[in-house]
Amino acid sequence: MVPFFVQFKCKLGKCYDVANQIADAEIASEIYSTAGDYDLLVKFYVDDETDIGHFVSENIQGFKGIENTHTIICFKAF
Repeated sequence: MVPFFVQFKCKLGKCYDVANQIADAEIASEIYSTAGDYDLLVKFYVDDETDIGHFVSENIQGFKGIENTHTIICFKAF
């Protein structure tokens, strides 16, 4: 399994709605609310063969209330 993170910038007042949509989809490992430039930090795992860009485009960016996303791909855990 390959871990990666996505930061979400939500439309005003939609952070909890977006978090609930992600949780209901049961595709995330962990969901955190954050302060700063982004509102949510979400950890995902996909199979080694999965195209992360396609996964993000097809399964994540379609949730209502998202203004922007930033994907962080992981290389190694220490």
